[in-house]
Amino acid sequence: MTENMETGSADPIDVVRRHSLTALVREAIERNIIEGVLAPGDKLNEADWAARLQVSRGPVREAFRALEQAGLVRNEKNRGVFVRVVSLAEADEIYAVRAVLEEAACRILAPRIDAAQLARLRKHIDAMRSALDAGDDGAYARANVAFHDGIVAAAGNSKLYETYRRLVGELSLFRRAALVVRADAMERSLAEHRAILTALASREPERAAALMQAHVNGGRQRAHEAYEPAGPRNEALPSSAPTDEERA
Repeated sequence: MTENMETGSADPIDVVRRHSLTALVREAIERNIIEGVLAPGDKLNEADWAARLQVSRGPVREAFRALEQAGLVRNEKNRGVFVRVVSLAEADEIYAVRAVLEEAACRILAPRIDAAQLARLRKHIDAMRSALDAGDDGAYARANVAFHDGIVAAAGNSKLYETYRRLVGELSLFRRAALVVRADAMERSLAEHRAILTALASREPERAAALMQAHVNGGRQRAHEAYEPAGPRNEALPSSAPTDEERA
């Protein structure tokens, strides 16, 4: 913290620099959480992250606050900051809201989708196909997230997108039980993505919305099949490799 900031007369340049650093720190930590490098329950150490990112502890502290507001971490008094754990019951609620948001995005986007937007979405589907052929679960999951994110972003409703991004961030915490990925489930998921894209390209909003609803609900159902035998619906789940519902 600068002397000016301590006396309450912050230098505008310092404020901008600090804000930029906080955003960069948040993005770095969020990426580690979403990609599974940091698992639910992991403790985040302020000094360690400051040293790793070569910043002061102030931006790290502010990034922790922003991540808490985004629902990705929790701050426990006298214990520290931890990556949040999402239960099956909470994930179930997130899936339900996600389905509504993505249906709405399809209805908005389908009548006005343009060639550039279609090309970007096809690129993500091609990446999913390549990842599936290579047996790269992580690459498939990233391309899948990019495909869904691309649809909601292209709808052009900033509030819809902000709400969706928060939900997807929280849902990324829920991918944690050991499960053998079935090739048929992966192929079915990819086929569902292609069908959604075809409906968008044909400018059929209701068909695209219906296909999206079925697709998201299919992921929700696979989550139930994978996790309910392991314990109660509100039980916290251990970290592991990406599962079927991550690829929905």
